[in-house]
Amino acid sequence: MKQFEFAVRFNTPAFLGNAEQNAQWRTPPFKSLLRTWWRVAYAAQHGFKPSDLATMRREEGLLFGVASDGEGDSRKSLLRIRLSKWTMGQLQKSQWPRFESVQHPEVPKPVASDLYLGYGPVSLPKGGAPTLKANAAIQAGDDSATLSIAVPEAHCPTIEQALRLMDRFGTLGSRSRNGWGSLTLLPLPQAGEGWGEGALPLRPWQDCLDRDWPHAIGQDSKGALIWQTAPHGDWKALMKTLAELKISMRRLFLFPHAQPDGEVHDRHWLSYPVTRHNVRAWDRAKLRLPNSLRFKVRQTADGKLVGIIFHIPHLPPAAFHPDRPAIANVWTQVHRHLDAKQLVRIGK
Repeated sequence: MKQFEFAVRFNTPAFLGNAEQNAQWRTPPFKSLLRTWWRVAYAAQHGFKPSDLATMRREEGLLFGVASDGEGDSRKSLLRIRLSKWTMGQLQKSQWPRFESVQHPEVPKPVASDLYLGYGPVSLPKGGAPTLKANAAIQAGDDSATLSIAVPEAHCPTIEQALRLMDRFGTLGSRSRNGWGSLTLLPLPQAGEGWGEGALPLRPWQDCLDRDWPHAIGQDSKGALIWQTAPHGDWKALMKTLAELKISMRRLFLFPHAQPDGEVHDRHWLSYPVTRHNVRAWDRAKLRLPNSLRFKVRQTADGKLVGIIFHIPHLPPAAFHPDRPAIANVWTQVHRHLDAKQLVRIGK
């Protein structure tokens, strides 16, 4: 067994809920995130061949374990993961900061940027300002823990690549796709400069629509579909920038009618559900479609924070009856929109 050890800290507050929905340092979310990026690393190492899916699932089960629920054989994980503490989050409701508001043309009044990006764990009490719904969140910057992972030697190359991707793109907890819970992994003992870089799992983004699970970061003729904001002095200002960016993307696709007609429109392919614009067939099947464009907050060498916007394109599951040409058209417009913003393309 080889052991990896990291100091973990968050660049934005993390909403890692326990059974009572209060924030707590816990190992299961870290294992789940590692598993997600392991799949991406495995797919890249095998040339993104669809025929390798069954083999990948078998190797994933051997490494991460299988809970069969009475069907097939359960298997204990070969991977061992430990946190130095399982303490509660220390950022209390009373300490939650005030955020600047953002303008949304579809909403009569300005919306606080934390409420827009964090609705759910961030709530709006009647007559009050947005604050945490639960008792606490894990603080950004101040709090840290040691994450230890032991893995059989044969699995080390893929796990190490997955850990690099976790550090570069990983987020944890509720609303993490919007940049909350953006984590940093600092190797112990300290690794050399550039540990979290390395080759990226890139694939032409329209080719990625040949399967319905996140397996690669997209690229086009201009390079990787990874954009970076200007540096910000603190995470609150950066989250406002990301909120404004998200609003601008959604406003690319206006609904043809003020009232919902129950049909599928371009805006629905970004993410679903959409407030006041339901799709009858999807609602009957209780379908949910998360956005495949994700946000991450990273720290620069001089201590500033930047927002990373990256696209992991894939086709929605078959239950959505996905319209591939329509989906490709939607994401083409989003990519052009991001290129037109004051963002920088990064990644090789």
